[in-house]
Amino acid sequence: MTTYNGHCHCGQTEWTVKIQDPAHVLCHCDACKLLSGGESTLNTIVPKDDLKITKGDLKTYTYQGDSGNPVHCYYCSNCTSSPYHHQTVLGDKYVVRTGLLEGSKDWKVALEIFGKDRLTWQPEVAQTMPGAPS
Repeated sequence: MTTYNGHCHCGQTEWTVKIQDPAHVLCHCDACKLLSGGESTLNTIVPKDDLKITKGDLKTYTYQGDSGNPVHCYYCSNCTSSPYHHQTVLGDKYVVRTGLLEGSKDWKVALEIFGKDRLTWQPEVAQTMPGAPS
């Protein structure tokens, strides 16, 4: 288990997260596209106790996920970078944005989810997670 440091765009918020196998999960869902302004987000799922906010305070808002359950999104109140969100359907686990972690540029893409929402010009770079919408 390795601890990685993350920070928002403006530097007002910082965090650490423990990750066993560092890799990205690409999410192509429409909500992630709206949040990021891009074609997907880079993520990993960790137990909530493995994420620690070390500087700053986060704001939150909630929307209804595809499961019908609430999704709580946490973001910097100044620059709106979003370090993580909590899909309540996942219980005590958080979805951490791996693209905001130091050293993550060289990580591989392990899985993709919501392949059905992938942009038509975007190639598949990893297998779509079994059981996830494809």
